[in-house]
Amino acid sequence: MLYYIFYEKLIHFFSPFNVFHYITFRLIMASLTSLFISLWLGKALIPVLKNLQIRDQFKGFEPDSHKKKSGTPTIGGLIIWGGFFSSSLLWMRFDVDINWIVSLGVFLFVLIGFLDDFLKIKRGNNNGLKAKTKFLMQILASFFVAYMIFEYDKSVGLCMGCIYVPFVKNGVLNLGLFYVVFAMFVIVGTSNAVNLTDGLDGLATGPSLTTIMPLIVFSYISGNVIFSRYLHLPYIVGVGELSVLLSALAGSLLGFLWYNCYPAEIFMGDTGSLAIGAMLGIVAVAIKEEVVLAIAGGIFVMETLSVIIQVTSYKTRGERVFRMAPIHHHFELKGWPESKVIVRFWIISLVLALLSLTALKLR
Repeated sequence: MLYYIFYEKLIHFFSPFNVFHYITFRLIMASLTSLFISLWLGKALIPVLKNLQIRDQFKGFEPDSHKKKSGTPTIGGLIIWGGFFSSSLLWMRFDVDINWIVSLGVFLFVLIGFLDDFLKIKRGNNNGLKAKTKFLMQILASFFVAYMIFEYDKSVGLCMGCIYVPFVKNGVLNLGLFYVVFAMFVIVGTSNAVNLTDGLDGLATGPSLTTIMPLIVFSYISGNVIFSRYLHLPYIVGVGELSVLLSALAGSLLGFLWYNCYPAEIFMGDTGSLAIGAMLGIVAVAIKEEVVLAIAGGIFVMETLSVIIQVTSYKTRGERVFRMAPIHHHFELKGWPESKVIVRFWIISLVLALLSLTALKLR
């Protein structure tokens, strides 16, 4: 919105408004705007949720130490997405189709997460959407977004259905229409991976922030014809603007972390975690950096694999590999204080994010 007001309408009266044309300026302002909005929303919303007794319930498949957290306000994803969408509408360009594809995809996953949280609150227990129903809704939402991205690639002259593999010279795999299925897997997988990670105070928020950072870099470069050619990244018209949306999400997450850090005053719930993961997956698909997402978001991969290994081992051998899954609970039961688990996972996530940036040159 501000792009059109200041750059297209008012620049003739005041030339410094040209700054609104630059992505770098708008991504910084988007992050600051969403940060302050989410901080304000948190301060306003947490007392309301307490008064309405919209609280988290002990799930029964967590360490017993988590019982003391029962009663903490939940559905804090409203803080994250309130800041994100408000900031995005102010700073993004409306004429770039990929912005709307990503925003609509995120909104669909916010609705799924909100419905799940709402049913849990209404019923007073942890019985939200049935697992099959929630998964089906995720599949349908991801199919819509993946197909729209597939069509967008066609409209901008990009190789349709291609996966660009880093660390390999000329590493391009053309999956054709099957790429839509692959994209759906990335989006749904990342959505559920972040959801699984959201088990300790700030645990999902920190790795989400570190994963966003390399995605901002890759989206900005992929949207710049000069930088992308120099670094041998696919040039994709318009995706540079996604760095503005990612920055808006980063600012919102920082604001939410103010209230969500240990000991948490509020939990994000599925309203937050499902859509955060979905956005990471959608952007990675849009900029053709699915492998980079897997590296930068290695914490989410590790959490998901721990659950898969645990369930498979128990069903096939009748034995558990970990004391409890996801793996962050395993370390809790080994005696690590919650704050130590969180900070160490953040450190690992930061290292993985830095490692993912090596894909800029190693092609």
